[in-house]
Amino acid sequence: MIGKLRGIVDSYGADYIILDVGGVGYQVHCSPRTLQALPATGEAATLSIETYVREDQIKLFGFASDLEREWFRLLQTVQGVGAKVALSVLGTLKVSDLAAAVAMRDKAAISRSPGVGAKVAERIVTELKDKAPAYANLDPAAVHLAGSVDEKRAPKPVMDAVSALVNLGYGQPQAAAAITAASRSAGETADTATLIRQGLRELAK
Repeated sequence: MIGKLRGIVDSYGADYIILDVGGVGYQVHCSPRTLQALPATGEAATLSIETYVREDQIKLFGFASDLEREWFRLLQTVQGVGAKVALSVLGTLKVSDLAAAVAMRDKAAISRSPGVGAKVAERIVTELKDKAPAYANLDPAAVHLAGSVDEKRAPKPVMDAVSALVNLGYGQPQAAAAITAASRSAGETADTATLIRQGLRELAK
């Protein structure tokens, strides 16, 4: 099986690249994000490869890193997620953002991917919660709080403060992380207004 290709960019298609490796042109399908990051025609490029072998075809999928390829594999362990949807998710979110979205149960971020509805996004954050590789640099307490907020178990001032920051335009993961830090510094008895003020200071750092 092909695991990596290093060659010269021959040409680009709508969703693939032709990579010339020693005179052999490999058609490699990539997400829009990966395609945009690749160099111009005639320049050298390296891609991590996932090889699909079917009765009627062999298809290559290319990724900017081994970690991105791992996420491609992992996403397809979720019911209703095939190669097309997995590429769509990786084309919409950077690996670090996808890891954060899964860790923080941010279904809205994942559902921004074309072809990903609310039910599929819910399955992704639920089924990959304990499987996902390296959740980026996230505070474990923020991850826990995000789950609590999602499940409506957090104290009301905390939930209200997170909701207020989201209404101000911050993403749910960022809001949850900021309020986690605010809650630690302000104490468990802090009211909503105090948490919001402290949360905004955290976001401004």
